[in-house]
Amino acid sequence: MIYTKYDKSNIDNNNISNMDRIDSNINWDDVIKKEARGLDDADLGEVPEVGDDYIFTQKGAVHKHKYYLPQNLVTRFDGHTLWF
Repeated sequence: MIYTKYDKSNIDNNNISNMDRIDSNINWDDVIKKEARGLDDADLGEVPEVGDDYIFTQKGAVHKHKYYLPQNLVTRFDGHTLWF
């Protein structure tokens, strides 16, 4: 298993402009069980859980890859896919 989790202490407070990129109309409950995609259409798996400031995704059937991604990196949600 691969675990990746961000460290809040490493967030550059001078670069909070990423927060401006978030679609503020996202209902976080709607992203559960939806696909997550990153840069260059990278497959980040499915979203089983949303925390206060992170999105948990996992992919794989036997060897699960698990990712904890900061919510402020979300760029949009189109109803089917959560984009980072």
